[in-house]
Amino acid sequence: MTVRLGVNVDHVATLRQARRIAYPDPVLAALLAEQGGADGITVHLRGDRRHIQERDLHVLRATVQTQLNFELAPTTENVELALTIKPEQVTFVPERPDELTTEGGLDLAGSRIDLRRSVDTLHEAGIAVAIFIDPQAEQVKAAHRLGAGAIEFNTGTYCDLISLRERNDELDRIHAAAKLASKLGLHVAAGHGLSLQNVEALAALPEIVEFNIGHSIVARAILCGLEQAVREMKDALIRARPKR
Repeated sequence: MTVRLGVNVDHVATLRQARRIAYPDPVLAALLAEQGGADGITVHLRGDRRHIQERDLHVLRATVQTQLNFELAPTTENVELALTIKPEQVTFVPERPDELTTEGGLDLAGSRIDLRRSVDTLHEAGIAVAIFIDPQAEQVKAAHRLGAGAIEFNTGTYCDLISLRERNDELDRIHAAAKLASKLGLHVAAGHGLSLQNVEALAALPEIVEFNIGHSIVARAILCGLEQAVREMKDALIRARPKR
């Protein structure tokens, strides 16, 4: 199966919000990412509005030509917003006000989080639902029970590991979870901390069919331009896919 790249443009908005001015515009960044080969655009509307703003969501909905994916904390307010704007997909993610970036996946198995009503509501509106989880069998099974059609594995732990043995062990855990998710009929994506230096081993796993990558692409784009940065990442993913 071909591999898909979703480009997260949050950090273009981070740079804009640092000065509270009109540029750089994440909407223009999304256009350039699509021109560079992105298969989708991902944005995370945080409660503190530290980067993406509601205005961005509306304009992106009117301009994105590929898949538009909203990352949202699972709140009633966010579900209502998604129903208004109608992205192709909502990905539910955990969120804490004091975190620098998302820390871990939603704990569906070990907490009282019940997303079934939100999942059903979005599905009824024709919006696909993914859930950001850690690569653990119990989390995969819980996401499946909720009726989500997709999961996105948190690859942050894998990307942070330095020891080759520990990284290979984590890769094995991700692969096992991906096999289970695929067997259950879930669309399997991965994201968090991915870069040109660490993505290829994950992209070689055939069960993972989509990668959502933002920070490293935006950081690379500062040096070489966004279209080229997206092309480089997409080429790396394609090179790593198993050849049939």
